[in-house]
Amino acid sequence: MNIKPLSDRVLILPAAAEEKTIGGIIIPDTAKEKPLKGEVIAVGNGTKDEAMVLKKGDQVLYGKYSGTELEVEGTKYLIMRQSDVLAVVEK
Repeated sequence: MNIKPLSDRVLILPAAAEEKTIGGIIIPDTAKEKPLKGEVIAVGNGTKDEAMVLKKGDQVLYGKYSGTELEVEGTKYLIMRQSDVLAVVEK
């Protein structure tokens, strides 16, 4: 399935949550911190007032409660407005 965001929306693949243990105790998935970093998978065309500055492959940081979660063929994605992205991570 191919998803093409509309307008100023971007599709993001969140980075995997880090596995952490405390003194040999494995923390369950429900207690793990939600990742705040991900990779842009697809972008819309932007709006007449705001050009799309993100592009496919960008590593981005976004707010903790940003976007809408969706699952496609077993993979979880976030779709959000370009303005919800806080920064692009440059290497």
